[in-house]
Amino acid sequence: MQSPEERAGTIETLLHEERVYAPSPEFVAQANISDPDVYKRAEEDPEGFWRDKARLLEWFKEPSQVLQWDPPFAKWFADGELNACYNCVDRHQATRAQKPAIIWEGEPGDTRTLTYADLYREVNRASQMLKNLGVGRGDRVAIYMPMIPEVVVAMLACARIGAPHTVVFGGFSPEALRDRIIDAHTKLVITADGGYRRGSIVPLKANTDAALDAPDLPVEKVLVVRRVGQEAHGLTMQEGRDVWWHEEMARVAENAVVEAEHVDAEHPLFILYTSGTTGKPKGVLHTTGGYMVGTTLTTNWVFDLKEDDVYWCTADVGWVTGHSYLVYGPLSNGATAVMYEGTPDHPDKDRWWRIIEKYKVTILYTAPTAIRTFMRWGSEFPERWDLTSLRLLGTVGEPINPEAWIWYHRNIGAERCPVVDTWWQTETGAIMITPLPGIVPTKPGSATRAFPGISTRIVNEQGEPLEQGTMGGLLVITRPWPSMLRTIWGDDERYKQQYWGRFGEAHDVYFTGDGSHQDADGYFWLMGRVDDVLNVAGHRLGTMELESALVSHPSVAEAAVVGVSHEVKGQGVVAFITPRSGVQAGPALVEELRQHVSEKIGPIAKPDRIYFTAELPKTRSAKIMRRLLRDIAEGRVLGDTTTLADPSVMASIKQQYEETE
Repeated sequence: MQSPEERAGTIETLLHEERVYAPSPEFVAQANISDPDVYKRAEEDPEGFWRDKARLLEWFKEPSQVLQWDPPFAKWFADGELNACYNCVDRHQATRAQKPAIIWEGEPGDTRTLTYADLYREVNRASQMLKNLGVGRGDRVAIYMPMIPEVVVAMLACARIGAPHTVVFGGFSPEALRDRIIDAHTKLVITADGGYRRGSIVPLKANTDAALDAPDLPVEKVLVVRRVGQEAHGLTMQEGRDVWWHEEMARVAENAVVEAEHVDAEHPLFILYTSGTTGKPKGVLHTTGGYMVGTTLTTNWVFDLKEDDVYWCTADVGWVTGHSYLVYGPLSNGATAVMYEGTPDHPDKDRWWRIIEKYKVTILYTAPTAIRTFMRWGSEFPERWDLTSLRLLGTVGEPINPEAWIWYHRNIGAERCPVVDTWWQTETGAIMITPLPGIVPTKPGSATRAFPGISTRIVNEQGEPLEQGTMGGLLVITRPWPSMLRTIWGDDERYKQQYWGRFGEAHDVYFTGDGSHQDADGYFWLMGRVDDVLNVAGHRLGTMELESALVSHPSVAEAAVVGVSHEVKGQGVVAFITPRSGVQAGPALVEELRQHVSEKIGPIAKPDRIYFTAELPKTRSAKIMRRLLRDIAEGRVLGDTTTLADPSVMASIKQQYEETE
């Protein structure tokens, strides 16, 4: 299996990938989109294209405007009024009331199915419950929950009453939750007594209590879903602050109806935090109209969604993929979505394939990290189960190496399912580069073409366009798109400079932060992050966040973190540590530091390897040269060391590294 760096080293080969998989005539005949001219029409009149696609939604007030563009600030469909929850729930009541909306399976094996009628009832009651607890239009709500149906109900209820939500991944630590509560100034937290993960209890309520154990926090109420019950040992409820979901719902009539708020298209829908290079997570703000247009359209076209499909996006709702392609996109389309609480290997490594056979899943959307894990386990596990219901496969979260693509295509898709490898970001809101499965032939490892109406380009460091087939470039987006982030919550200047300031004062070119190449056919090959953000199993972690966590330990004087290729996670975390004077560095401290990072950020952030060094390599201006540390960790020949204040430092680190490997 090739690492990302090996892929970069053999990009010449990738740019001339000869394995091409054209859509089958049978697939083309039934595809939602099979006319290649859609790309040309969207390029010739992008605003007209998006005006037409806005009609996929139901508006309380039809927009007369499409785009207001004052670089880098955009407004889409600004004079229109709508509601995201109404589009996901209410509008399906006339034709899909008895259709399953969510098919849920918990890790212990418990199951529940919510029809669109059930979803309407539960979301209306939850909306009234939130109002009873003092939440109103514009108030922010933090959601810190396991993958259970109530998390979807909570998100939709917030959208219904116009209260922007910020979902925090249940694997994050109390400190990470607290940071987001403070930044978003959330009025209420919705959590659970716990959740299940590999047979253990994740203490979500205890973590919430720890997060709120600080002065002057804005939270007024904590709403707690009972998930694990008696297994939530030591659970406490703070009088006057904490209330049970089931008790508060019981105060609301079964047939309660809360009118969906008529919000303008630019009303905030949610804030989702993503790691940044400065250490402070960024609150990416998405608004209602443009986001819903982008997710609704891409869900329908990219996944070729049909009325009878059973669609499974395996992402957690704590990440943008769960927002866009488990909740808002599928439900806006009236789809049946599978939702699973646990991990792929509990109680056995065939759990996912068992679920696919059980529910006759037709579309599977998952991460290359999972696919590489399945490759390592072997094909015997999917071979135990009937996967013939599958008709389309998707990947998301990071570039997929060709070998994993081929394994997925053969062993899961039986060489008959198109594979849509998608590229997009928290910031883009919706899929940006992807094959349309009824039109675009695919190549293993390439995300292929920009979605119609999206303008992407490969440029050099100066922002100058590179010719197709040129090796080495930066991926940019050259015009606004409906589902784009509007700003960083509370920090317009950071938004302006970080995303739009790389290539000049016009601030009209969006820098994605990813390296990419285009082959002779115009296909995009994504090569991963070019900044100091690591992509660990699809999770974006800032090096500054990780280093700050390490340095907060009393034994650490200084830390430098780099990402290295990892056959399962895509990137692993390697930390180089300078201990404080008198500290005994050894295996015990390594484990202590790994646990410390887990407590500060979350288990996903644990360093895979930690090395101790008397000094870190620095330039004369005291900048740590992470590039050189990455060279050592990857076993490469060291790059230029002439800018180092003390070049001998690298020799010492390299020797120590080689002795411990």
